[in-house]
Formats: sequence, structure tokens, C-alpha cells
Amino acid sequence: MMMRKLRAGNNGEGVYFMLISVFFFAIMNATAKSLQHIPVHELVFFRSLIVFAVSYYYIRKLHLPVAGNNKKWLLIRGISGLVALLLFFTTLKKLPLASATSLQYLSPIFTVLFAVWLNHQKVRSVQWVYFSLAFVGVILIKGFDKSIDLLWVGVGVLSSIFAGFAYNSIIRLRHSDHPYTIVIHLTFVSIPVTAVWLIFDFVMPVGSDWLWLLLMGVCTQIAQYCATKALISGKADQVTPWNYTGAIFSLIIGYFIFDEIVSWMAIAGIVLIVVALLLNSRLREIASLTTKE
Repeated sequence: MMMRKLRAGNNGEGVYFMLISVFFFAIMNATAKSLQHIPVHELVFFRSLIVFAVSYYYIRKLHLPVAGNNKKWLLIRGISGLVALLLFFTTLKKLPLASATSLQYLSPIFTVLFAVWLNHQKVRSVQWVYFSLAFVGVILIKGFDKSIDLLWVGVGVLSSIFAGFAYNSIIRLRHSDHPYTIVIHLTFVSIPVTAVWLIFDFVMPVGSDWLWLLLMGVCTQIAQYCATKALISGKADQVTPWNYTGAIFSLIIGYFIFDEIVSWMAIAGIVLIVVALLLNSRLREIASLTTKE
């Protein structure tokens, strides 16, 4: 029953897919953490190969055009997505996992900012308050780390900016291209760029590395497809803030897999995130009902 209600409206369907995406991105981050000895570009290369193989299979099965329709924005999506990914994986290497993922949660704010500019979506002033509350919740969950280098913090913020632009590229493609076509175009950029890079810097994976690389690629495929579906289905100001729930997923994964302690501050952060997201969603519902009346 709850699933049907969630799928009933465009924004509800968008939230549903975004939650799935965030969960699998959280697993992907955990697998990347276990591959610290593998260079960033190599992780991106193997990840992209798996995503390409799965996406190409479904594109052929569904008889979709591989080249896509809106080639300009597909290319922009590929470039911005690759830059965001390389920068994010770099912060995973240089910063503690908690700090790196926290910086990535700035991307919903940049997504909404770009959506106002590029896609002419309107955002109420009070919604910025809700976005801020959600990000404060992320800070409470992750805590404060005084040991981090500001240079890598800047790299993390830059990653979020490019991620926000990539998300808006997907929004621009919602009426022209299928999600699988959008997803595969990231690999059209990432595979050749990282393949050239591998000529100069390659570390041969051994043993369980191959299993982690496979898991990372599969989780990426699911996460990217669902994120694309989410942005196609709903509005940016309603869908992308649910990225903040990734902090909750990371907290759960850290507790059960890495034996990380859950503090009362972290629990307070979870409550703050949930309340902020519910208030933001409720605001849209009220606005919709008012319009209908």
C-alpha cells in the first residue's frame, strides 16, 4: 500500500527511486573504501566498464538509440559526471570516509541552484531553510574532524558543484532520452579518459579486489539508473534533498559492518534530516492542493 502511494505522483516516484539510488551509492562508497590501494582513475575505469556492459545490454534489448537524441547535453552530462566522480573518489582517498561523504551532500543545494538557473524551477525561500536544516543534520551525524586538510575540503566542494551540474543535465534530458542512454553516455567519456590514464599508472587487482570491483560496478549501475529515473520523474527541489538520507544509510552500514559507534548527536542528526525532508515534501503537497482549489 505504501509503495503504491509513493509511486502515485511524479515527485513520489522520484523520491522512491532516489532513495534506492542513495542506498546503493552508500554501498559503493563502502566498497571504494576497501580498495584504498587502487588508484582513483582505475576505480572509475573498472566501474565504468561494468556500467557500460549492463547499460548496453538493456539498450539493445529495448531497441534504444545508443547515440541518443540530445547529444549536446548527453556530452555535458558525461563530462560533468566524470569530473565529479574523479574529484569525489580523490576525497575518499585523502579524507576520512565520513568527511568525504559529508561534503558530497552539498550537491543537492547546488542541484537546486542550477535548476533555478538552467531549468527555471521555482524554489520557495522557506525551502532553503529546510535544506539548511538537513545539511546541519548531516554535520551532526558525521561530527567534526579537525584533522582534515582544507585543500581536500575544497576538492570535495568542487565535486559537489559538478555533481549538481550533472544532475541538471539529466533534468534537461528528461524529454529526449531514456535513462539507460543517459547512464551509458557517462561511460563514453569516462572509459577512454581513464584508459589513457591507466597507461601511465596501473595497479593489478588481486584476489578479492576483483569481487569488490564487481560489486562497486553493479551498485553503481543500479544507483545511477535510479538517480536518473528520480530526476526524470520529479522536481529537483523535491527529489535531490533526499540525497541527505545517504548519511543515514552510511551510519547504518558503518555500525553493522565497520563497528562504528552511533552517538546521540548522530541520532539527533537523523531526526533533523527526516523532519526537514518531510517539511519540504509537505510544502509541495500544500502548494499543489492550493493550486487545484
